[in-house]
Amino acid sequence: MEEVMINNEAKLSPHFTLAELTKTSAKTADGNVPARVHIENLKNLCVNWLEPLREKSGAPIVINSGYRSEAVNRAIGGVKGSNHLTGCAVDIHVTGIEQAIQFADVLLGISAKYKRDYDELLIERSPKGTYWLHFAVRPKENRRKVRFIQT
Repeated sequence: MEEVMINNEAKLSPHFTLAELTKTSAKTADGNVPARVHIENLKNLCVNWLEPLREKSGAPIVINSGYRSEAVNRAIGGVKGSNHLTGCAVDIHVTGIEQAIQFADVLLGISAKYKRDYDELLIERSPKGTYWLHFAVRPKENRRKVRFIQT
C-alpha cells in the first residue's frame, strides 16, 4: 500500500487531526504511517461518528489510539486482525464507566438515526480500573458487536 507523509496539521474533520489518530507511545522503526486507504477510513470515523459524538455529548473527544501499523499493534499487544490496522477503529478516552455508557448511547443513537452500521462498540476496562471505549466502522461487513470487556 502507498504510504503518505504525515502532516501534523492535516485535518480529518473540523476537530480531529491525522496526527492525533496516528500517535503512539510504542517504540517502532516504521513510524506508524498509514496508507491513503487507512486515512480515508479514519476520515469516515471522524466525520460520520466522532464529530456527531462530540456535538451530541457536549464533551471533548480524546483519542487514545487510532490507526496502528503492524509493528505498533504488536508492540502494544493488540489483537491480530485488529480494526486499528486498517484505520477503522479508535479507542476513546473516558473518565469512567458513566461516560463510556453515555458515549456508547450516543453512538448507538447515531447508528439508528442515520441507519449507519458499525463493526464494534466495546467498553473496555483494564485490570487497574481504567475504562475506554473502542469503536470501529468498516467499509463493509460490519458486525454490530457490542460488549463489555475486562482485559
